[in-house]
Amino acid sequence: MILAIIIFLVGILVGSFLNVCIYRIPKGENITTTRSHCMVCGNVIKWYDLIPVISYILLRGKCRFCKTKLSVQYPIIEILNGLLYLLIAAVAGINIKSMLTMFLTSALIVIAVIDWRTYEIPFGLNVFIGLLGVAATVLDLAKTNGMWDYSRETNSARGAFFSWMPLSLSDHLIGAVAVSGFLLILYFATKGRGIGGGDIKLMAAAGLFLGWKNCILAFVIGCILGSIIHLIRMKVSKQDHVLAFGPYLAAGIFIASLWGERIVNAYLGTFTG
Repeated sequence: MILAIIIFLVGILVGSFLNVCIYRIPKGENITTTRSHCMVCGNVIKWYDLIPVISYILLRGKCRFCKTKLSVQYPIIEILNGLLYLLIAAVAGINIKSMLTMFLTSALIVIAVIDWRTYEIPFGLNVFIGLLGVAATVLDLAKTNGMWDYSRETNSARGAFFSWMPLSLSDHLIGAVAVSGFLLILYFATKGRGIGGGDIKLMAAAGLFLGWKNCILAFVIGCILGSIIHLIRMKVSKQDHVLAFGPYLAAGIFIASLWGERIVNAYLGTFTG
């Protein structure tokens, strides 16, 4: 229980930073050095008004200075990130790979919200996911080559910390091009009308992290979710919508990162027995 509380608190703290990224990155503002301020009156926000979730509740969702109503997005993103961190820990355990998955999930949240609003995926976020993919590849290679052999420590904290099923180098490298290569061909075939460049880069970076099987699964899930939800939106609103594919790809990547192996094995099992 204590560990779960710590993971959730870390998640909502990171979630607070995600809100900063969501608002500032599309505007080209600095996300690290510029102090937090009200988006309306410009007053610098004091540290005691920056406590995730709690400050929003105490301020009744309003700016302390100008009383402008604050977006409910702030606590939603913070709580969502905390809950997803808990889910990752519950499914994948506490290890280096699951920690990378937490960082991946946070980046996907930012990508989903920004792309939903602007129809653009910031290049820097794709670079960040690509770096996570490089880290995951190096860790898998190290474990595959016996640098971390803790088979005799399965009941120890150290053994649990390094416990995950590694992918091969070819899995990672093929994953980087398995979907993105197809999307790149689609991009040139449709002269950029069929898919966005940000989506291509996202699937290249995510594919390096996930490996080729899970990357393809993530893309399929994203296509299914995008088709269903987009059609519902068009039906309800009675008007056309430009499809922001990033949020659906992000959901597919997240699902594949946690349950991809089980889903793929279950699917392949239908052909073998």
